[in-house]
Amino acid sequence: MRKNHFLGAWLFISLIVFFSLSLIGQTVPKAKLPVLTTSAGQSPDVTTVNIILEEAGIGYDYCDVPTVEILASGVGLGDRESVPGFHAEVHTDLSKFPKGTPFKTVIFAIGASLKGMGASGLTVEAEEARLKKLVDYCKTNKIFIIAVHLGGESKRGAPGSDNEKMIDAVAPFADYLIVTRDGNKDGRFTKISKQKNIPLAEVDYALNIVDLLKQVFE
Repeated sequence: MRKNHFLGAWLFISLIVFFSLSLIGQTVPKAKLPVLTTSAGQSPDVTTVNIILEEAGIGYDYCDVPTVEILASGVGLGDRESVPGFHAEVHTDLSKFPKGTPFKTVIFAIGASLKGMGASGLTVEAEEARLKKLVDYCKTNKIFIIAVHLGGESKRGAPGSDNEKMIDAVAPFADYLIVTRDGNKDGRFTKISKQKNIPLAEVDYALNIVDLLKQVFE
């Protein structure tokens, strides 16, 4: 009985290791803290990203519609408070990264929501313009960009759709792409990865990203 238990445990561990290796692919880039999370398109997917970071034990700051000025203010987001149409949260370990510490990584959760953009007073065009400014700032200041798409096939849409515009605004400029397999059935992210030489990780489920981000930020 004990032998069978040992073999079962060994098999279970082996399957986890095999799954993890197949999950993350060949390259897991390294990013540094502190990290800011935000939405590219104002979908609720950014909430899932924040939950994933909490499960991974990784502190973060969050802002739904950060400007370049907010991003530049660093940890603590310049003590800005949430108001209707604007939301900010500080979950970074301030003992390690005091307020004002420059962000080293930004995680964009890609997914368009007309309702979410409307609540923030944004049009699709305004959101695209805002994202371009943020991406340009990240590139100029060597801030690592992780683009995450969790919406799956149903949230992709046809070429030129709002979701595709959000993908175009962020994904080709990312340093790391993390997507669900269901959201990459047409190979859209694989094509971007190959064209721009960006490491890509495909996952079956959002919670698979927990261990992945632990490796990214170790």
